[in-house]
Amino acid sequence: MNAQAQIQQIKEVLSATALNLEDVWINYYGMGGAVSRFELEAYLGGLLVLEEEQCDVLADAINDLLYQVGARGRISRCSDDRAAQSPASSRRALGVAGAFLLSAEEQEQERLDAVTRTQLLDTGQEERFDRITQEAKDYFEVSSAIVTLIDDRRQFLKSVIGPVQQNMPREISFCNATIRNAGPLIVRDALEDERFRNNPLVRGEPHIRFYAGYPLRGPGGWTIGTLCVIDQQPREYSMRDGRKLRNLARRVEDEINGPRILPNSDHKPTQGAAAEPQ
Repeated sequence: MNAQAQIQQIKEVLSATALNLEDVWINYYGMGGAVSRFELEAYLGGLLVLEEEQCDVLADAINDLLYQVGARGRISRCSDDRAAQSPASSRRALGVAGAFLLSAEEQEQERLDAVTRTQLLDTGQEERFDRITQEAKDYFEVSSAIVTLIDDRRQFLKSVIGPVQQNMPREISFCNATIRNAGPLIVRDALEDERFRNNPLVRGEPHIRFYAGYPLRGPGGWTIGTLCVIDQQPREYSMRDGRKLRNLARRVEDEINGPRILPNSDHKPTQGAAAEPQ
């Protein structure tokens, strides 16, 4: 699929559905897209050439949106003209946008493969992640903040500030519930939440009462872990808190997947407190 053919497909989709360029760019950005909204608009106008990888991310993002709204059709990836791949390789290339083609077991295997591809499992703490967890702990004024990766059996703590056990069994972890969410998991008071009130992490150490976790997306857009904050006292959670946690989570994703280029950034990679789409 060449770029011109893809551009024509995208224009037809935007014309035939309720999707708009803003919808497309936000989803593209969330899946690791590396060009700004302005550059994306220039590409669709034939004024800019995208690398094949970015063409493919764009196709995946639009296909994900089409699936969400129940629309038929599919945008072809620019790499589709390459030599035929095995069915497994083709599905992997789709990333999370092709999840609907997979069984629950296959989806979990793709997610686990994405965790492995980060090459972060069983590595030491790094200052680039610790900066973010420290900021999260300070902002929320909680006892603990962590960046986790969830593999097939445990919760691995890539960054931890506070008294949280390493390699906790996955099945009792709050973060295991978070990775199944499209958005954050907020538990204002675990003793009042029927999902968690009998959890051993609530009844025993570390006696969790408040939990806020945001899912982290890694290779292929698969959810690989979480950024979360924990405390031993119940507390409220505001819209401002939600924006802060999302911003911090996106910064973690930038460290995992590589920096993104944002609108009005002069095409420089984001660093530190990254901006985010509004």
